Amino acid sequence: MTTAAAAQGRGARVRSRADLPHRAEAELSADEARRIALRAQGLLGAPDRRAGVRGVLRRLGAVQLDTISVLARSHELVPYARLGAIGRDAVESAYWSGDRAFEYWSHAACLLPVEEWPLFAFRRRAFQARGHRWHVMADAERSCAAVRDRLKADGPLTATELGGAKNGGEWYDWSETKIAVEWLLDTGEVVCTRRRGWKRVYDLAERAVPDELFHDDLDDATCTRRLVAQAGAAMGVATRADLADYHRLKGEQVDAVIADTGLVPVEVAGWGKPAWADPAALATEPRGRHRTTLLSPFDSLVWDRPRTERMFGFTHRLEAYVPKEKRVHGYFAMPLLTGGRLAGRVDPARDGRTLVARQVSLAGPKAVEPMARALWEAAGWVGCDAVRIERCDDAELAARLRAAVA
Repeated sequence: MTTAAAAQGRGARVRSRADLPHRAEAELSADEARRIALRAQGLLGAPDRRAGVRGVLRRLGAVQLDTISVLARSHELVPYARLGAIGRDAVESAYWSGDRAFEYWSHAACLLPVEEWPLFAFRRRAFQARGHRWHVMADAERSCAAVRDRLKADGPLTATELGGAKNGGEWYDWSETKIAVEWLLDTGEVVCTRRRGWKRVYDLAERAVPDELFHDDLDDATCTRRLVAQAGAAMGVATRADLADYHRLKGEQVDAVIADTGLVPVEVAGWGKPAWADPAALATEPRGRHRTTLLSPFDSLVWDRPRTERMFGFTHRLEAYVPKEKRVHGYFAMPLLTGGRLAGRVDPARDGRTLVARQVSLAGPKAVEPMARALWEAAGWVGCDAVRIERCDDAELAARLRAAVA
């Protein structure tokens, strides 16, 4: 079946390619695009529990890491949102056991499937060409050699074990050793494939990355082409800016390779910009059960603010780094996904075995029951057996929510 025919069978309104911008092959409604994106992100349809956490990572291509831990750390919340209340130990084991994943710079600091190691050769070369980090080493050659020698002799080590991560000042006052090992990670000599007590454990890449993947043979164009294709599959349908943002590429890098990615030009009603879709996403109707869940603010469904506003009409902002008196929705406000929509948010905390909803915002009465359900599921997942609502921005909805959680 051709792409256009598949889209027609799925319900998209297909016109002559000459009638649509950038030679689009299909026209999608905003609702169709939203459901395609939800399915691509693993949030529409039955969860693939057999593939598990590893399958989520492969599907998304990148899971953002962050130091903040409220209910749990963000990299735990991402598979939870898609698979439900799987054991947290199972999540950690899926990420950090063996040579399944590595940490590197993608959308931000991310966990990446180890199969993607060759695709980031272009970024490792770019670091090497730049010649330095934003931190400056007093004696780069000596410091890097010392790190190499220690890892070669003693095996995987944390920065503390290598000689200390800090000089004693602020958090960014790194020691010479920490700067050196992070530089070697940037350029690919060193890799992090596991953590210990939330500390990176560094190892020589030649030892930790599987032999068949340990190479930088791909040229820059091949790397970016495959990353753009991966981003398109992970998002289902996306604009140029969306595709660039997923792995933090430049717009011109996307332009240079988009024609060779296999992504299909489409038009999405209301977007106002050219878009591309994964042809597999156009082949079948995006149907199935919508997940009701709380999302990490760093979840790849919402990490791009302009895309989130365009697709869901939802303004999303992490306020953890905003002064307390200027916060609108709270320190770690987690969006509520239900029925394929973003219908509210909650700033959670824990008080012993009670999950505390410090601040709740709801789109309307229909969001009350889904929020209560999402709070109870999250509470059970993190070992809480009670839920308490502290504040809600609507008094009537607050009363309904307290009744619902009771």
